[in-house]
Amino acid sequence: MLVTAYLAIIFLLALCVVLELTARRLTPPQSAPTAVANPAFRRFQSIFLRAYLLALWADWLQGPYLYKLYRHYSFLESQIAILYVCGLASCVLFAPFSGWLPQVLGRRQTCLLFCVSYSACCLTKLSTDYFVLIVGRILGGLSTSLLTTTFESWYVHRHVEVHDFPKEWIPSTFTKAATWNHGLAVGAGLVANLLAEWLHLGPVAPFVLAVPCLACCGWVVLTDWGKEEAEEGLEGEKQKLPLGTPNAGVPRLSARARFSRSCHDGLRCLLSDRRVMLLGGVQALFESVLYIFVFLWTPVLDPHGPPLGIVFSCLMAASMAGSLLYRLATSTRYRLQPGHVLCLAVLMAFFSLFMLTFSTTPGQPRPRESFLAFLLLELASGLYFPAVSFLHGRVIPEEKRQSVLAWFRLPLHLLACFGLLALHGETAGTGGGEEGSGTRHMFGGCAVMMLAAFMAVVSLFTLGRNDTDLRLEGTRGEGEMENILNYD
Repeated sequence: MLVTAYLAIIFLLALCVVLELTARRLTPPQSAPTAVANPAFRRFQSIFLRAYLLALWADWLQGPYLYKLYRHYSFLESQIAILYVCGLASCVLFAPFSGWLPQVLGRRQTCLLFCVSYSACCLTKLSTDYFVLIVGRILGGLSTSLLTTTFESWYVHRHVEVHDFPKEWIPSTFTKAATWNHGLAVGAGLVANLLAEWLHLGPVAPFVLAVPCLACCGWVVLTDWGKEEAEEGLEGEKQKLPLGTPNAGVPRLSARARFSRSCHDGLRCLLSDRRVMLLGGVQALFESVLYIFVFLWTPVLDPHGPPLGIVFSCLMAASMAGSLLYRLATSTRYRLQPGHVLCLAVLMAFFSLFMLTFSTTPGQPRPRESFLAFLLLELASGLYFPAVSFLHGRVIPEEKRQSVLAWFRLPLHLLACFGLLALHGETAGTGGGEEGSGTRHMFGGCAVMMLAAFMAVVSLFTLGRNDTDLRLEGTRGEGEMENILNYD
């Protein structure tokens, strides 16, 4: 497995380079020339990306060795499953507050809160006390919720409401962030492997490194973002206004009333449009399987001695390759529709999970086949995220998108929690590991869930067969800024 992992990372990185060069040739940059030539916009974009990419880098550093760290502390697989469940449950609990806190504290202050809470989460990894680790997982859930909403909220508000840049320039920033995010994910695995295995600092080392990265992120937010706000003279109360709220002349609703109205409008949109409901079902099923995969890949491969950081980089490189393949598939040369790509992604994921039910047979593990299946699953996820993001933009009204997506995440996290709790029940009596059949049963259950997701995709496009909203009109799919799963 050691040689396999190193050969795989070399091959996948070479594949990504070839696909990137091909994609650039077939899909020329779409960003507006005016935006590129505008020095004020470029300066503003740079200030945002410096902080945001530092936050993403710190997040990715925690992915490769989280499960390994818990095993290093001699916890059973069933106990580790509970730790993961605590993290997912806290995401469900704090998701509503992640939209409410910026209205109360201010957007920049909430980003600072993210830096503090995530640093505390990393520092809890230095303890071997189970209760302290649970607290760390809860803080991690809060931090993840803030990362996925607050930074973007600050940028969009400043872009539209303060600088009055055209809305058409927003995708250029998040496309650039998505491109960097892939590279950061691959690099994080290599750096984590260097610290934990090559330098023999142990699995806690990447978490320690994440703390100064978060401190740097907080410093950028405190200084550069603070200066950016001060130049406009908009510190204080104005940062607490929600997007689209006029500055004067209109009575303001309380934060509780705005939150209640947002939840109600999102739920009504979800229940009144069958397309939205089917899309939410696909997202809940597919992404809950990915969360379960995040827990399972390490115990499946680690007993066979691969470098986990290199394996993590391989998985991220496979996801990057999937994203680049999406760009090629939807280019003017091939003209595949995002719906077709989504169907292909779900089928690939089903096939990979079907493979895993055989490669993880108790007493007869086949780690190379499992590794290949994991790479196929990540390739499918790379195709899935830009395709589903395009459909979000076409099916869900813009003013209700945030609240609808919050409702999507509720069953997503609940399904992942129930899956991990079921695994906890199966492994509690066997001591976990490969000697039990819980892992194989879990992959079988995930395959069934992916089959249900495929049926939902087919129903969605049967329902909207002649719906132009679900079809790609330009040279490239919209929404290439995908929400990449946090491997924590």
